[in-house]
Amino acid sequence: MTARAVVAPPSPVRAHAPGVLSRCRGLVRPALEEAVGRLHPWVGEMAAYSFGWCEVGGAPTDAPGGKGVRQALAVLGAEAAGAPARTGVPAAVAVELVHAFSLLHDDIMDGDAHRRRRPAVWQAYGTGPAVLAGDALFALAVETLAATQGGPHAVRLLSAALGDLVRGQADDLLFATRPWTGPERVRPDEYRTTAEHKTGALLGCAAALGAVLGGAPPATADALDRAGRHLGVAFQLVDDVLGIWGDPAVTGKPVHGDLRERKKTFPVLVALDSSGAAPRRVTALLDAGTGFEEAAALIEEAGGRAAALAEARRRVDAVEAALDGVPLPAGPAGELRELLGYLLRRDL
Repeated sequence: MTARAVVAPPSPVRAHAPGVLSRCRGLVRPALEEAVGRLHPWVGEMAAYSFGWCEVGGAPTDAPGGKGVRQALAVLGAEAAGAPARTGVPAAVAVELVHAFSLLHDDIMDGDAHRRRRPAVWQAYGTGPAVLAGDALFALAVETLAATQGGPHAVRLLSAALGDLVRGQADDLLFATRPWTGPERVRPDEYRTTAEHKTGALLGCAAALGAVLGGAPPATADALDRAGRHLGVAFQLVDDVLGIWGDPAVTGKPVHGDLRERKKTFPVLVALDSSGAAPRRVTALLDAGTGFEEAAALIEEAGGRAAALAEARRRVDAVEAALDGVPLPAGPAGELRELLGYLLRRDL
């Protein structure tokens, strides 16, 4: 399956996770647990809770965790360089730690009380402890990369991705303060840039880090980084479509959830950037907190849904171009495409 075929209108069929995710999780989990075990016991407990390994107080559990997408990209990046899968494990551990750090802080900034159907760390342990745990995870990620043979280069790559992530988070927070309409409104092109920074930067970094630790030439690492960044934008756009029109039985999210939360997602921004009565009427409905079904219909009529899916397809094409532009072994390249396809198809 290639990435090109996956961006389609929502349907009630859930995509099956590719085997590469479980393979890479099994490879990375022991090293990730070892790294977390080096933290202060209380901080380590909060980190383990965030990964779904324990309950508050430290009792072991098997709560739902993340899919391990970034760690899989890191391992596949190493294999794409012709190196054994284990070569990419330090990169996988580092990006997984950074991802967890970003989620801990994001939940605080956004006021999100739950993460993966459990109380967020800041709700379970307190805001201050959650900030501390996030800081510890970030420091541990840097330490993990610094200990590798390609440490200096790897740390520079991670630092650059983190810089983009912070820029994206800053813009995202500022978007909430800007008006729905008028000259100060958020434009769709601004949103695309923010999505690349917030989501794409770490996905690209994961694949590039694995390639660097695997001894790949700069052109290969750069191509994988570009592919991950484009994937991040496509992933976010698909998520935006699901946030308005997704089936709650499949997505686990309430119908019109993003509209209820008044999120400035790409389909909404496209509709507000259109001509005619749609911007005024959509704004009135969102401000009133009612008529979400009508708002969704207006956004679709104004081209918001179609524009989001079309842009996602363009980004998928860019992913394919990046992967086609460098020589990659058939096995890792095939698993990369399978993974990319799953990420975009995941709940459509």
